[in-house]
Amino acid sequence: MQCQTVLPGSECTFWGKRGCTFTEGSCQVVVENCEGCERVVAGSIGQVCSAYPAPDRKWLGGICNFATHVKVEIKSEETKMNPLKASKKASGGKKK
Repeated sequence: MQCQTVLPGSECTFWGKRGCTFTEGSCQVVVENCEGCERVVAGSIGQVCSAYPAPDRKWLGGICNFATHVKVEIKSEETKMNPLKASKKASGGKKK
């Protein structure tokens, strides 16, 4: 359905037959962490997120999973393996 309050004419997953089904009844303005995200759009109340109605809640647990401007670094550690076990693993335990 199309939003009629904050983003008139745009598709909204929180809009139902009785209006906005979000718990507070309307989308909230974006927080400082959202600046630079591709999902931020201009609404009638200011800058709002097009993917989630309460951006401040998405940043409570760390990085917002909708953020397009934040890159997550994955750290991998080299594990040391015993050379004897590595050779046995490589041979696959094959017996003739």
